[in-house]
Amino acid sequence: MMEVEELLKKVKEGKISIEEAKKMLKILPFKDIGFAKIDFHRRIRREIPEVIYAEGKTKEQIKKIVEEMLPVEKIFITRADDKIYRMLKGLKNCRYYRECEMIVIGKKKKTRRKSYIVVASAGTADLKVAEEASVTAEELGSRVKRIYDVGVAGIHRIINFAEDIEKASVVVAVAGMDGILPTMISNFTSSPVIAVPTSIGYGTGTNGLSALMSMLNSCSPGIVVVNIDNGFGAGVAAHLIDRRIK
Repeated sequence: MMEVEELLKKVKEGKISIEEAKKMLKILPFKDIGFAKIDFHRRIRREIPEVIYAEGKTKEQIKKIVEEMLPVEKIFITRADDKIYRMLKGLKNCRYYRECEMIVIGKKKKTRRKSYIVVASAGTADLKVAEEASVTAEELGSRVKRIYDVGVAGIHRIINFAEDIEKASVVVAVAGMDGILPTMISNFTSSPVIAVPTSIGYGTGTNGLSALMSMLNSCSPGIVVVNIDNGFGAGVAAHLIDRRIK
């Protein structure tokens, strides 16, 4: 979303008319379209756009929100299936990350950052959530190194990546089952560790609750925990930390 100063500059340069500028200012800080109130100010406040969470919304509702956001905002749609992508794929710069069911519409940022985020997953079953974190951080402009299937059942696997973990600006550790991966990873780095519990596991895992409790009760300080399966939230948090590194 363009800030007021940028709009005024474009008016002075003759790139947009006063009436066009007024129309754009009218949608600040949000635009009410009846079933949704689109927060166009979020990028100004947070440097992160509002995300469209697809579950629970009809295709028509999603299409209407996209149409409103498209002229002024990069769009993230999470938990989006193939039907939603087929409806939107004709839009310019629309891409579908099938592994994590995320649609992104807008130019992909090219980063020259030297710092990087590590996203580590315990098992292959955790890849959907891990990829949601990785894709989110990359689309926001961070550099990501993926270290997948390095769960503590085979500790030698993670040791092989100790140097990459040590030098990361922040580590996102994704795990279900016993949820112990973030604690183990914290032994290899002084950087913040963002723990992401997943709903992967057998009956007593209670759809990720066991992993969540393990992560919250970690004896290693410096670990923070997001909600079960919330790869998007972890990717945003990791980017916000990483972008402050010069």
